[in-house]
Amino acid sequence: MSDGHGPPPETPSGWSAEQPPPYSAPQASPWTAPGSPQQAPYGQAPQQPPQQQSYAPGPQTPYPPYSHPPYPQPQPGYGYMPPPPPALRPGIIPLRPLGLGDILDGTIKLIRSNPKAVLGLSAVAALLAAVPLAVGQAFLLSSVGGVLTDPTSATAADDFTTLYGFVAQYGGTLVSYAVQFVVVTLLTGVLTRILGRAVFGGNITAGEAWQLVKGRVPALFGVVGLMAVIMLVPVIVFVLLMVALAMNASADSFGWMAALTILFVIVYVAYYLFFRTRFAFASPAVVLEGRGPIDAMRRSWHLVSGDFWRVFGIMLLTSILVGLVASILSVPFTLAGTMFGMFGAGSTVTTVVSAVLIAVGGTLGAMFTYPFEAGVAGLLYADRRMRSEAFDLVLQTAAIEQQRQGWVHASADELWHPSNSARS
Repeated sequence: MSDGHGPPPETPSGWSAEQPPPYSAPQASPWTAPGSPQQAPYGQAPQQPPQQQSYAPGPQTPYPPYSHPPYPQPQPGYGYMPPPPPALRPGIIPLRPLGLGDILDGTIKLIRSNPKAVLGLSAVAALLAAVPLAVGQAFLLSSVGGVLTDPTSATAADDFTTLYGFVAQYGGTLVSYAVQFVVVTLLTGVLTRILGRAVFGGNITAGEAWQLVKGRVPALFGVVGLMAVIMLVPVIVFVLLMVALAMNASADSFGWMAALTILFVIVYVAYYLFFRTRFAFASPAVVLEGRGPIDAMRRSWHLVSGDFWRVFGIMLLTSILVGLVASILSVPFTLAGTMFGMFGAGSTVTTVVSAVLIAVGGTLGAMFTYPFEAGVAGLLYADRRMRSEAFDLVLQTAAIEQQRQGWVHASADELWHPSNSARS
């Protein structure tokens, strides 16, 4: 008689009653799904669940040969951020901070959107500046060409003619610079006003732009005059210093004077580029914000301070590009005018033809250079305001209002005032 602690009884086959025989069916899982057949004890047939009415599936459409079944598209996972919507672009630029491509593309669109006003005014300004220089060069080439053609026939009268040609050359250059000082200043103001409207997709005639700009002309000349003083004072001081040194120097000291001159040229180039970049936005600040000369230069200095090297690089690249294009346009005419002037010496007709060709070459080059440089400076000014003052939010709000109204009205010009900046 067992007290419950003895060994379990053995079966005839030698296996314990609590140990399942080998290869027996696994024990029933307590996590049997509802409706699944219940497992029966070992050696018995499993119990079948009650029969339920079933519906036979319809005919399956096989996939076409050599094709894969459609897989579900992946859904955005955790942390997925959709791309931002494209920026509004009612005019020549998208209303967001600009890249180099946006600035160059916007400048080209400025010229193409209003060619009559932009290129027409630029051609007039370039022609006024090119004519005095072309006339002086034509007289110089005519006088020098006679000496080159027959050097043995040079007389005192020929020397006087050559001197007259040099005087005409330098006189024409000075007159050209004076005219350029005036017309380019006015042109910059008018083009800046046209650009301010083109940002919103609006066009403005040259007459309308002039009516808006003429009240800012004294301030524009003030900015250009102050820039001229800043650029010329170091040159004048250096020239006076070298003259004083040359008057008291010996023959052996001209070597280090030449080295000093080369050093000054290198330093002056850096000086010129630095201040030209710092005051690049002074003219847009005068025209679009209504500031005075000194205040506009201070404003330009402040805007450039946050991104000096980028502004410098874009302006330098622009100068190189427009210089190459202007050379391609002007060199054939200038070369032809030079040949006419030198080999047709003494003839009034060849002198006139030479002057005309040189003037045409200078006009074509400057007609492209003036609006492109003014457009890049204006768009860089807008970009710096977007980056430093969140000005793009102001422009976007105004653009939505313009789209709602369906046209660009004159009140868009007032948006450039600094009081409309989001961070002012």
